[in-house]
This record gives sequence, C-alpha cells and structure tokens, in this order.
Amino acid sequence: MTATRSSSRRRLMAAALALPAAGLTSQVRAQTPAWPAKPIRIIVGFPAGSSTDSIARVLAEHLRTKLGQPVIVENKPGANGILGVTEVARAPADGYTLLATNSSSITVNPQIYRKISYQVADFVPVSMVVSAPFVLTVNAAAERTASVNTVADLVALARARPGQLTYSSGGPGNLAHLGFEMINNRAGIKTTHVPYKGGVAAQIGLLGKEVDAQLDTPLAVPHVKAGRLKALAVTTAKRWPDLPTVPTLSEAGYPGFDVSFWLGMLAPAQTPPAVIQALAAAIRSVREDANAMKTLQLQGTVELNEPAAFAAQIRTEIATWGEVIRRENIQVD
Repeated sequence: MTATRSSSRRRLMAAALALPAAGLTSQVRAQTPAWPAKPIRIIVGFPAGSSTDSIARVLAEHLRTKLGQPVIVENKPGANGILGVTEVARAPADGYTLLATNSSSITVNPQIYRKISYQVADFVPVSMVVSAPFVLTVNAAAERTASVNTVADLVALARARPGQLTYSSGGPGNLAHLGFEMINNRAGIKTTHVPYKGGVAAQIGLLGKEVDAQLDTPLAVPHVKAGRLKALAVTTAKRWPDLPTVPTLSEAGYPGFDVSFWLGMLAPAQTPPAVIQALAAAIRSVREDANAMKTLQLQGTVELNEPAAFAAQIRTEIATWGEVIRRENIQVD
C-alpha cells in the first residue's frame, strides 16, 4: 500500500511539474502564429519590364498559389537597385517583405558606392532563381558599327578611335558596366561608359543609336533574331542555347573570360530560419509549374539553389568583383 501511495504521489508531482511547461509551450505557440498569415510584399529595385521584375512576378503568382496569401510586387527603381534594396534592409524581419534583385545590387554596390545605407550582412539569401550570360551587342543599323560583325571588329574600331566608342549599362557599378571594363582591360582599349536607369533603358539607348555597344541580358535575344541588334559574343564559358552560333568571349580571343549574373530572392537579416526554409521550398516548387518555368527560362538558366549554397556563391562573387573594382578603381559618390 505504501509503495502504491508513493508511486501515485510521484505521478501526481510529475504531472504538476509538466503543467507549467505545457502552458509555456502553448504560450510560445500562441505568440508565434503560422507563417504566412497575411499578404507578402516582394520589392524590386528595378523598373517594370526588367528581368528582375519579370522573375518577381512569376514567383509572386506561384507563391500566392503555394502559400495561400496574396503576394504583391512593388517596383522601387533607382540608383542601380539601391532604393529598393535599402527599403528591404530596413523592413521587419518577419517574412512579409522580400527582395527580388540582381547580383550587382548585392555583390557590387556595397563595394563601389561611398554613400550607401545597406551592407550584405543586412540580408539572408533565400534562393537564386536564374543565372545568365551577358550578350555583347551592337546596333545593326548604326552607321559607326554597321561593319562590326565580330569582337575583333569592335576592338579594332575602339583602337582606331580611343575613348570615342560608347557603351550603355543599367547604372554605375552594374555588372554590365564592370564586365565591359573587363573587356577594355583584356583588349587594351578605352571606351566610354554611358549609364542609364536600368537595363531596359540601356537597351533602348542602343536601339536608338545613342550608344555604340552594350553587354545586354538575354532580353536582347528577340532583337538579335529580328536583326535589330548584332550579337558578337556571350560572356560565359559556354555558348548560350538561344544563340548557338554566337561565340563566347573565350572563343573570340579572350581565354578564361567567364562573367554571368543572377537574379534571386533575399530577405531581411534575422528573418526566422524556419520562414527562410519554407520560402526556399516554396520557390523551388516552381519547377512543378510548366508555365512559370517557361517564363523563367526566357531570363536565363533556372537555378533554384538552397539558401546556404546561394550564400556561399554571394561570398565568392564579392571577392571576385572586389578585385575588378580595385583594379579599375571604380567608385561612385
């Protein structure tokens, strides 16, 4: 009997001790509602119609279906993506404000802009979405570049007219800007940079004969196929499937030249890891959506990597572009 009463007392004490713990667990759960419980914003630091905007809108629709909440894309263009990126850096780290951006805004801007209000540490990578080459293009109808059909032709023209040839980019420090400076360095030529407010505007400048050349995104492909632009080379180590007859810069005489850019999704630093993993999984599931994949593939090679792999790539690219920035002494006030 004594043993029985003792055993009963132990069970009662264990139950009594468990009650506060159970209550605390309930409180924690109550204070941490399921995510997402309200609309999500995706901030794009570039204009509507840009490559970054296009991937953001595809993902917004996919995430809306996958997560069961409205997902709204907001364009905040300006200063090579800085305005939009800054807004997300200052946003609450709760998973309801996300950043869709390109590689230059994360890996380059903090290294070249003297007055910038964000750093890489202000963000946690969620997933790369696509990666793509730049396409070295000239206007097929422009008088000055009408006879330019190869990289060698363009280099010869630049050497004959030092500093006179111009090229456009989406802004100072854009990877198209740095990539062209790498070409200048490797070819021993001098050309003049003309920055625009975004890659689409830079392309319009080339189509309008305001500049002589551009490192464009795959958005140039329809113009190349229509004969409005000439594609002289792509910047990656392998040829681009949509332009199979266009050589790489390595094939054009510049061995080892390999430059690409990415478009991806990030969130404010300190966003809960569980939210980051849920977001990443939802984004990766876009592979199941044939229509979404078709649209994404127009922008480049679909990557959809894990947050840790994306973070590692960002660290590598910061070091790589840092060397170019220091060599070319590129700084923006």
